[in-house]
Amino acid sequence: MGKKFDLPSEWNIYTALESRDALLAWAAEQGAKGHDRLEISAAQVAEIDGAGLQLLAALGNQEISWRLVDASEVFIDACKTLGFKQWLESLDSQQAGV
Repeated sequence: MGKKFDLPSEWNIYTALESRDALLAWAAEQGAKGHDRLEISAAQVAEIDGAGLQLLAALGNQEISWRLVDASEVFIDACKTLGFKQWLESLDSQQAGV
């Protein structure tokens, strides 16, 4: 497993292009190193919208396997509101030591 990618504090439509490019470059770098499952931390996310979550959803569409390893309350609330509960269930099981 490679190092984790820390999402920026602002993960929204205003930072989407820059964030997307950084995330995809990191994912490609990790893939080239042979890491098959990537870790993404949302611990620092203080502002998020649907565009930010859509960027993460797009990773799955590119067949990139990733898991959420940390999340701020803001990120968790956005996931619940916008229907991305599966990411939170994965996070909950990790925190529970499963």
